[in-house]
Amino acid sequence: MSEQMTKDIEPTAAVTRAWIGLMRAQQRTLAAIEKDFKAAGLPPLIWYDVLWELVKAEDGRLRPFEIEARTLLAQYNLSRLIDRLEKEDLVRREAFDEDARGCWVVVTEAGRAMRERMWETYAPSIARHVGAKLSEAEASELAALLSRLA
Repeated sequence: MSEQMTKDIEPTAAVTRAWIGLMRAQQRTLAAIEKDFKAAGLPPLIWYDVLWELVKAEDGRLRPFEIEARTLLAQYNLSRLIDRLEKEDLVRREAFDEDARGCWVVVTEAGRAMRERMWETYAPSIARHVGAKLSEAEASELAALLSRLA
């Protein structure tokens, strides 16, 4: 790419400020929510994300690549996380009928209960760290703006 083409696609100052604000807000809000989880004696937020995707799925099961796509976790991180969830009896692996090498990840009753327990902290945490700082109209506007980036 030529230097002129690179210069033509540089972000404006407003876009750069928006990017920096988005990244800072994400980091600070996630850190605050993780702190709330830790204070409540709960596992990390990513456990909730995986359990939630499994609870929402048909029959409470997904293939690992489906979890990866829905949570944006890297495969190597997901494998270790599934191992930890399985060790805690929150999920189990089941052989995939059509492919002896593949497996389903299935949420257990203990996993469903843990997701519900985590939500009891997560919901007020979202309300405190996001909802308390935005009006309902601002939250709707922000959601609409962010959906355009997704």
